[in-house]
Amino acid sequence: MRGGHDREYEKIFSDLKTDIEFSPMNRELYREMMSALHYWVEDDRETGLARNTEAREIFVQSMAAAAAAGRIQLAEDLRLLTYESLKLAAPYRFDEYCQALEFNRPVEKRFYLPRRRTLLPLIEALQALADNELDELFLNLPPRVGKTTMIVFFVTWIIGRDSEGSNLYCSYSDVITRAFYNAVIEILDDQFTYTWREIFPERKMGNRFADTETLNIDRNKHYPSLTCRSLFGTLNGACDCDSVLIADDTIEGIETALNKDRLIATWSKVDNNLLPRAKMSAKLLWVGTRWSIIDPPGLRMDLLQNSEEYKDRRYRIISVPALDENDESNFDYAYGVGFDTGYFRERRASFERNNDIASWNAQYQNMPIEREGTVFEPGDLQYFDGTLPDGEPDRAFMVVDPSFGGGDYCAGPVCLQYGDVAYIPAVVYTSENKRISQPMIAQLCARYGLTSLQIEANAATESFADGVREELDRIGYHCVIRTKNAPNSTSKNQRIFDKAPDVREHFIYLQDGKRPKEYQMFMQNMFSFKLVGKNKNDDAPDAMAQAADYMFVKPFEKPKAVRRPF
Repeated sequence: MRGGHDREYEKIFSDLKTDIEFSPMNRELYREMMSALHYWVEDDRETGLARNTEAREIFVQSMAAAAAAGRIQLAEDLRLLTYESLKLAAPYRFDEYCQALEFNRPVEKRFYLPRRRTLLPLIEALQALADNELDELFLNLPPRVGKTTMIVFFVTWIIGRDSEGSNLYCSYSDVITRAFYNAVIEILDDQFTYTWREIFPERKMGNRFADTETLNIDRNKHYPSLTCRSLFGTLNGACDCDSVLIADDTIEGIETALNKDRLIATWSKVDNNLLPRAKMSAKLLWVGTRWSIIDPPGLRMDLLQNSEEYKDRRYRIISVPALDENDESNFDYAYGVGFDTGYFRERRASFERNNDIASWNAQYQNMPIEREGTVFEPGDLQYFDGTLPDGEPDRAFMVVDPSFGGGDYCAGPVCLQYGDVAYIPAVVYTSENKRISQPMIAQLCARYGLTSLQIEANAATESFADGVREELDRIGYHCVIRTKNAPNSTSKNQRIFDKAPDVREHFIYLQDGKRPKEYQMFMQNMFSFKLVGKNKNDDAPDAMAQAADYMFVKPFEKPKAVRRPF
């Protein structure tokens, strides 16, 4: 029967689209389309919601056309139909819920719409969690980019969809849980700002207790619709969760992250007190800053990734750093409500000046701190302002760790050696393919008068050196190129560690403020390299280790003419 209904709905929808094309100023056609969608969603939710999205696009386009034509009342009718379309989808789709919830607010005052482009992948992941496509979700984001407000929206959506479910929100501090509880209450009660009661008109308010941070929807239950509780508060026996358990910032900050005993104690509270509150049907949502590889989210990830007992557990990890792989902000939201690239670069410079780049990486780049494993600290290296010593360098060379793209970086420092130190005025550091990186290398050779170039060789990069030779020939510059295989007897991490003293003592880097973008990214890759845990990539420190190895190899002497002895 549904198939027959679908065909009828499809014909009605198609006919209305055609009629609207011929009579775009006829408001009744739009109302008929919206009316049909209500029935369609009731009969066949998936198809009806898909056509509802299509209809909403028609409403928005027609609203703009009506406003341009001076048909103000029609434009207003279409604006309200757009809201009705969002409201129809809101109980089922979190993205539409977030849009509908704030529809009465000025666009520039809304939380979600200015941030939607960046937050949409996270919103879709939360949808997957609610739709039972995932069992656990990890969201790692920098501070103050909207992650907690997004979770407030999520909780109000969840309790509207299922008033019988019990949900638990937990954080390290009573202050945080109280603020979260109050934010949820605000959305439920403030009907001028939020439309929650219009989206879920059948829901009724149950009892709520601010002192215990609990609230009920529809009826008063032994385990409330929402409980907010700090990790070190009363959890055992007082809380239960069969819907969504949220662990938001279980680590207070750097003091805890640097104290293994406190990290272990925190994980013990999570594992023994918090997680047992979740029934088998409950979903787990981890939100916050990744301070340490042994913080609660890190230890939970390790279980999911490496324990045979967790192999059937469905999970997703989403990490969005402050600065992307091009050193640009991921959170430069519309209407100036986010943080632009300049802001984050200033924050990074402040951390770097304080010799605390590890905290920057943890708080803003989702790289756990683990200071004991960090090999290169900003304060350990030597810097110059771009002015080279007088005279010609004793040697001018470059060592390249190549790549063909795909996430790896082609990295190589330009080294101008004076005595036993080498100045690095420029680097190549790019994740683009070889058609970009090979010309870059050739141009740097010519610009700095390099006489020798070493390229690490392996099966995957065997042809890379040939491409650089072709680029050098094309620009008419001669430079001796040699390839060298990475040693099989030593791991890359060990090689970097062994050469670290030479990298610190015998190389001089451009100081902060003098570095172009690719140089800054090269240095950040150096500072983020750790011997413990996983490195997203290690191309810059690997290139420097190779440069240190190459620098102390005696160069080939120029051949000299001698008289034959006979």
